[in-house]
Amino acid sequence: MSDATVDRTAFQALMEAVRQMQTGVRRHRLILVVGPSGSGKTALLRAAAKILAAPLLNINLRVSARLHEVPRSRHPYEVGRIVRHMIADTASGTVFLDNLEMLFAPELQLDPLLLLENESRHRLLVASWAGRLEGEVLVYAEPDHPEYRRYTNFHAHLISVGGKV
Repeated sequence: MSDATVDRTAFQALMEAVRQMQTGVRRHRLILVVGPSGSGKTALLRAAAKILAAPLLNINLRVSARLHEVPRSRHPYEVGRIVRHMIADTASGTVFLDNLEMLFAPELQLDPLLLLENESRHRLLVASWAGRLEGEVLVYAEPDHPEYRRYTNFHAHLISVGGKV
């Protein structure tokens, strides 16, 4: 772990949350690393995935490659299945997910948080989240952005990077 690229406090909090979720019995085992773009989420996920010898999936890259083979009209129907299969194909008890922005595209008609929560019933997921917490509300993007989302009911442990969560 490089001190220049990874927030030590966030790294320790993430490793403790992973340990607790790996040993505890929970319906959802989802950790969201929350922070604005450029805040160090990717570096944090990379460092933790390396220590745990767990896969780190670049969702934008992998999903766009698979959707390229599917007619655009089928994208909303296929994207959830593609993500579920990508996670299941790792055969790992813990999977790190980065670059989720594509999942928020309005044309995909997908609820990315619900997808992550559902998949976290089968294995521990640690995902980056380009957003913030406003009181008890989990926010993705800015209000004037087409991908803007607000969640008041969510089942995830939050780790703050580069901002207050």
